[in-house]
Amino acid sequence: MIALIDYGAGNLHSVEKALRFLGAGIHRVNRPEELREARAAVLPGVGAFDDCINALARQNLLELTREFIATGRPFLGICVGYQALFEKSDEFNSCAAGLGLFKGKVIRFSGRNGLKVPQIGWNQVEVTKSDCPLFQSIPDRSYFYFVHSFYPQPTDRSIIASVTEYGETFASAVWKNNVFATQFHPEKSQKVGLQLLDNFVRLCMQ
Repeated sequence: MIALIDYGAGNLHSVEKALRFLGAGIHRVNRPEELREARAAVLPGVGAFDDCINALARQNLLELTREFIATGRPFLGICVGYQALFEKSDEFNSCAAGLGLFKGKVIRFSGRNGLKVPQIGWNQVEVTKSDCPLFQSIPDRSYFYFVHSFYPQPTDRSIIASVTEYGETFASAVWKNNVFATQFHPEKSQKVGLQLLDNFVRLCMQ
């Protein structure tokens, strides 16, 4: 069973629909005991960094998410669920501390040279770690769908699995051990997005 962490603000329906289409067993969880029993977990997200962190804390899922990841079970963060893995965010004078799994903070696009912020639409993803399990059978520089104004700046560059150019180059995916995370939305990225999610599901079955 893959736990879909429900903190009340995530893009749950689209992610759940895509994973079920791939044949995965999915259970929405909003209580600590449900997450403890999962074989893998997905933290989707739309909206603000602080809203995500504070909601997880209210449901006693913040520390448990750290504990879950420490067990070595597969974990996938999407969009704000990716940003939440870092230490802090510049979003709206954010006060919440992130999960702190990775060092670095979440920053806003500069908006220089007429760049439209938020970034909404399709953009190329350049794979920088060819051995990353998420990108297997996906052609390099495939297009994925993005909706965001902020992105993480990892201090440890070795965790960056892909980069994307949008006025500036940013880490569009990271990978370390059992933790995977993407700034783009695979559940909205049609065929390549389904392939990426299928790769994650296969990891969960090993």
